[in-house]
Amino acid sequence: MLAIRMTRHGAKKRPFFHIVVADSRSPRDGRFIEKLGTYNPLLPREHAQRITLDKERIAHWLKVGAQPSERVAKFLAQAEMMKPRERREQTKKSQPRAKAQERLKAAASAGEAAAAPAAAAAPAEGEAKEAAAS
Repeated sequence: MLAIRMTRHGAKKRPFFHIVVADSRSPRDGRFIEKLGTYNPLLPREHAQRITLDKERIAHWLKVGAQPSERVAKFLAQAEMMKPRERREQTKKSQPRAKAQERLKAAASAGEAAAAPAAAAAPAEGEAKEAAAS
């Protein structure tokens, strides 16, 4: 299977990537078939040279059946060469468990119930103070 992916170049802490088409079994920075563009993450987003793509060749490889990696697919969607992929739903591991969520809901409803009578009593107290001041 063919993959359109990035290979890392550049010095330590100075990344620079080539966008290439390669056999999916070859190593990340190993043998590739053709270089299709570059990506320089150190440049600002608006800079013209941040992402360069050979659109004709990419279109050819997509027709042949090459599958872009997640990041390359995002670049191609920005260049309007393919429709954007749907974002995966975030995992729910970081959310509290069911019982903890119930306790939070109960605490929130109790807080609202306590705030409602206090809010209703506050204007009445304010009117009483105004009447006493006059």
